[in-house]
Amino acid sequence: MAGSKPPKCPVCGRGATKEFTPFCSAGCKDRDLLQWLGDGYKIPGPAVSPDELADHFTGESGRDGED
Repeated sequence: MAGSKPPKCPVCGRGATKEFTPFCSAGCKDRDLLQWLGDGYKIPGPAVSPDELADHFTGESGRDGED
């Protein structure tokens, strides 16, 4: 597309580079990952207790497709 603006880095706003798309550098890429790992970003929804989470992975919740 001729005349379109290059995408901007979602972390710092500088132009994204081909090597680190959609980021501008390895630093911004790593910063974004650390936000996800450190609970800086959250997906909306109800909170889940550690017990509910453990039940889900052990199959004790009854939510494995059986009614």
